[in-house]
Amino acid sequence: MDTGSSPSLFPLHRCKTIHLVDNLRKHVHESGLSKRIELVITSPLLRALQTAVGVFGGEGYTDRMDILPLMVANAGYSERPSISSLNCPPIIAIELCREHLGVHPCDNRRSISDYQFLFPAVDFSLIESDEDILWKANVRELKEEVAARGLKFLNWLSTRKEKEIAIVTHGGFLFHTLSALLNDCDPLEKKEMCKHFTNCELRSMVIVDRSMTGSDSSTTNYPGKIPDGLDLPSDVASENLEKEKSNLV
Repeated sequence: MDTGSSPSLFPLHRCKTIHLVDNLRKHVHESGLSKRIELVITSPLLRALQTAVGVFGGEGYTDRMDILPLMVANAGYSERPSISSLNCPPIIAIELCREHLGVHPCDNRRSISDYQFLFPAVDFSLIESDEDILWKANVRELKEEVAARGLKFLNWLSTRKEKEIAIVTHGGFLFHTLSALLNDCDPLEKKEMCKHFTNCELRSMVIVDRSMTGSDSSTTNYPGKIPDGLDLPSDVASENLEKEKSNLV
């Protein structure tokens, strides 16, 4: 039987909801999405960092010794006020979800030490090199390499314990990653999910951990066995009951 267009079921704890975003604070807050996001992952390019803190950061920052700002005032000559880290999800920067590497100066990041000054409450601990050693002035990353990096990113994402994650990244990276990931899926699904992103666009998707990479167990499954035994279909249960009666005779 052809099941290509049939619905599929997967264990809930093996799935993650991801929201691929670019610049839409008002929508994220009015829709209630901001209250559900457990983690924000961002590319370490300046424009992505500014978007991440602008969309998911708190309201205007006031100086407090116990709370760091997500972004200092006028970061990257943005002429924007500082942004608070109060009551917002953690934000982590990671190299794997950067834009297409090489040649174009706009895709070359600044040093992490610079970023730590501009974005004090953003977590840069997963980035190993202070300077940008991935971007090459005369070598452009192949599309296949971008896709491979994207799949590596999604595999890493599957190991995270958070179930609802916002990813602030770039159109080229997303296009090549999704095109490779969805190469064998239904054509209509691929058309919907793989089209180029527009500015300020958000798409919500679910990652299914078919490889069982994630190690967490379900928080909602219940073992049952009250009363003890399997919950058999009625015809099987009736048949078993008749057998038990006949054995008692």
